[in-house]
Amino acid sequence: MKKNTSIAKSLKKAGFYEADKSERLDIVNKVTTKPQRVKMVEQLFSEKKMKKGGVSLAIGRGEKLPADKGAGLTAKGRAKYNRETGSNLKAPQPQGGSRRDSFCARMGAVAEKSEKGSRSRASMQRWNCPGW
Repeated sequence: MKKNTSIAKSLKKAGFYEADKSERLDIVNKVTTKPQRVKMVEQLFSEKKMKKGGVSLAIGRGEKLPADKGAGLTAKGRAKYNRETGSNLKAPQPQGGSRRDSFCARMGAVAEKSEKGSRSRASMQRWNCPGW
């Protein structure tokens, strides 16, 4: 009984019941097992949600830091993003390691092109990237 409740909750969270009935039936008829249906519905409706602008994160609600304090998401912001998108964002790794090296390599070009005081430059400093 509990499993069925969790499936219904995940469908509701994914926006399955906000769609019209014919669209829901089309989705359900494409796959055979419940886990496949749940996965398909969550994928379809999360894509629609992301097209509308994605997850709303704000400095005022404490979900992200202002640029002068290092930019980036707070624990509360990461939790909200993970909850709404099914992602698994992790905290910054400023002490070093493979995640930091990867982040610094990806963001280096973006930060170089941005103006001083921008969020990208602040994030490079927060992650202790070499040269920032």
